[in-house]
Amino acid sequence: MSNDSPVDALLDSKPAYSTAAGSAYLGDSRRLLEELPDNSIDLLVTSPPFALQHQKEYGNQDQDSYNDWFIEFIPEIRRVLQPHGSLIIEIGGAFKQGYPERSTYQFRLLNRIIDEGDLHLAQDFYWYNPAKLPSPIEWVNVRKIRVTDAVTHIWWLTPEINKDSAVEDGEQPHPEANNQRVLQDYSQSQEQLIETGEFNDGKRSSGWNIDSESFANDNEGSIPDNLIEAHDGNLRDVNLDKIDAVEFLEALSGGADLEEIDAVEFLEALSGDVELEEMSVADLFAALDVDMNTADSLIEASNTASNTHYLRMCREFGFDSHPARFPRQIPEFFIDFLTPNPPYDEWTDGELDRPVVLDIFGGSNITGKIAEENDRYWITFEAEEEYLETSQFRFLEEEQIRKQLNEDQSDFGDFSTVSSNG
Repeated sequence: MSNDSPVDALLDSKPAYSTAAGSAYLGDSRRLLEELPDNSIDLLVTSPPFALQHQKEYGNQDQDSYNDWFIEFIPEIRRVLQPHGSLIIEIGGAFKQGYPERSTYQFRLLNRIIDEGDLHLAQDFYWYNPAKLPSPIEWVNVRKIRVTDAVTHIWWLTPEINKDSAVEDGEQPHPEANNQRVLQDYSQSQEQLIETGEFNDGKRSSGWNIDSESFANDNEGSIPDNLIEAHDGNLRDVNLDKIDAVEFLEALSGGADLEEIDAVEFLEALSGDVELEEMSVADLFAALDVDMNTADSLIEASNTASNTHYLRMCREFGFDSHPARFPRQIPEFFIDFLTPNPPYDEWTDGELDRPVVLDIFGGSNITGKIAEENDRYWITFEAEEEYLETSQFRFLEEEQIRKQLNEDQSDFGDFSTVSSNG
């Protein structure tokens, strides 16, 4: 790990650890935000603890007090964002406790952020995760009166929206954005259309008159929509008989402790009171009468990420991983979409010589890792020391981790600076 980073000059506090492109800080995000200069952040991407019914180990607030708590961050966020900057918030919904009715807390919060925080909603996005476990179990599985909630809201907010910006080539858009940086692969049918040039042109019932060449141009990819699918794990080719059922379900739920939500007892009841510890995933699917082909499709587009370097290192060295991790597709998409790509020879719009990406609820620091991989600077704030410590696994190879652990059996070796720098 590096001893310093260019972003260190933006804060008075000493970082817990640094790389060549960024730094992670241990402490209360509200206090750390106060240290940042005005207009110093080009993009803030974060996933705050959700206002869930049950208090989780990563510190989420209850629904009643959540909005008041979160709104405290907004004035400082607004201050540190560049005028062309953006704020991305991934926020989960919830049912009212003990009642089959959805809470509207996140929509009320959005209105408060806009009205009280002087921010503008540029666009709403949605993370679709078909591997979400059915919940609340009482309403979805037992009484069967609700369906699985597989979509999470993502809000793109910004200090300024200028409809007259970026009219000419080279003009700075407000907010900074370019969908050409996030083009997707063409579908097979679109590729065939481009190749053959054959299209059913003519006037449509909607009134549009489609030219025969309108959709036959090769623009190097298609413009994405605002539905983001997570593909952090793919167990299609894995033998499900060899996977532990408890570990699998905890992975699908984002690392949640199944004992806390009584899911273990529920699933054991559904599967004939067989203990989950004695079952494989294949056994579980069979007991629950889940079609295996459907299960494969479900797993492929999930946030399980059970084979990632970070999770493997946590397991290998006996540390708890963060229980509610971003899928990498979310920070990756918005970093590409909302900050310019290198080279930065002519970059003069930011505080530093390249865009700075901030995550104020860093967790396992996937945002920092993605920013560094894409040649952006990054800053991460995290209040929980254990999560900040293990987030370094994302930047270290296994041998580096093993070496540092062997050098100091009582702590993380160089990682111990986390506690002394807090």
